[in-house]
Amino acid sequence: MDVTGKRVSIIGAGKSGIAAAGLLKGEGAEVLLSELGSIGEKERLSLQELQILFEEEGHSERVYEADFCVISPGIPPAAPVVKNMQARSIPIYSEIEIASLFCKACMVGITGTDGKTTTATLVHRICEEDGRQQGYRSYSVGNIGVPFASMVRQMHAGDVAVVELSSYQLERCFTFRPDVAVITNITPDHLDRYEHDMQHYADAKFRIFMNQRGNETLVYNEDDPLLRAHFSVPADRFPFRMLPFGMEPTSEEGVDRRVVLLDGKAIVVRQADGEERLMGTSEFLKNSFRGRHNISNVLAAVAAARALGIGNEAVRAALRAFSGVEHRQEFVMTINGADWVNDSKATNINAMRQAIEAVPSTAVLIAGGRDKGNDYASIAGLVRNKVSLLVAIGESKATIASFFDGLVALKVAASLEEAVLLAREAALPGQTVLFSPGCASFDMFNNFEERGQRFKECVHCLPLC
Repeated sequence: MDVTGKRVSIIGAGKSGIAAAGLLKGEGAEVLLSELGSIGEKERLSLQELQILFEEEGHSERVYEADFCVISPGIPPAAPVVKNMQARSIPIYSEIEIASLFCKACMVGITGTDGKTTTATLVHRICEEDGRQQGYRSYSVGNIGVPFASMVRQMHAGDVAVVELSSYQLERCFTFRPDVAVITNITPDHLDRYEHDMQHYADAKFRIFMNQRGNETLVYNEDDPLLRAHFSVPADRFPFRMLPFGMEPTSEEGVDRRVVLLDGKAIVVRQADGEERLMGTSEFLKNSFRGRHNISNVLAAVAAARALGIGNEAVRAALRAFSGVEHRQEFVMTINGADWVNDSKATNINAMRQAIEAVPSTAVLIAGGRDKGNDYASIAGLVRNKVSLLVAIGESKATIASFFDGLVALKVAASLEEAVLLAREAALPGQTVLFSPGCASFDMFNNFEERGQRFKECVHCLPLC
């Protein structure tokens, strides 16, 4: 893509906006970055060093003097600046779309409601292991925290870019075409952005494969009812290869390859000419990396590795060394016989369900935050059976207390610090204290990372006996 002399407006001064501005400036575009709020000192210095024009505390008319616009994913489609861009027929792209146009590396795109960060991290680790032997580099970018645009100019042909993608990032992708696309699952989330229309949300996720053709591969979870229904049509309807994975695989006609869990104990690759056992689950499941959902994430990563042509030894080595992702069912420490687990990344009910199911015995659960329209009834039975005490926090604490009152022992805390102290008083040896909010973090923290870090700090300040 030649952007020399093109006028580009970047809307939003977050990490992805600044990365897109830097990339396009470096490629010869005339860039203006515009922020509705204030720009932080660090970001302001970065823009000045790059000699990028910027404005803050509102969008001026200058933003509409553009050949195209790049928008940060957190800006909603109904924002006035978006509506004005559309009214003036100015094309609007995501940072992911722009970065992909300059990418020389093989692209692996990974999306899904839950599991995408773990799966993307696993695929990256597998590629790193393989790359050490084969002489290429793997880059982990996208929603995982490192903007794609900040790294794409470093990538060379033969390298691999593992790109984690949210639905927000995919909304403004139009030509993005990964060599391998992965969908881990699709369950209700962010429905406030999608007019409470589940299909609207799913359609945003499906943009990950809309441009795939030929030998490009879609890896998808056939245990997921929505995905299974969508791909149950004859395989020749889709102009790319499909590689399903699942715990309980079916056998639709036309799809002869699968990555499956056999008898709950081993990962097996099924092909038209037979089965190949890769490794047993006992080889990679650890205290900080456990649960049925994580086996599903491993299956997705193995399938992606197969699509990339990576050998079994690299896959086995990476999986054996993997110990999980920070803030996702992360083991913190053991205090008086009770394990403390940080699951701050659980921002929806499905992620909370997975975390509770992974607890080996019973749990003291700390939950709450900014509610996104959660269906607490869907986990009522699980909470009743596996949770000995629920400590509610955040904006949603009254809603949680009202729903679970009488179903489980319940306490309400005014802060995360108080919640940790209440959990410490209640936890018994052999139990797990699980911090799995099931809600967004923005009522009390800037993001789930800050929330998880604060939880860990609180736990480390507790007495050990």
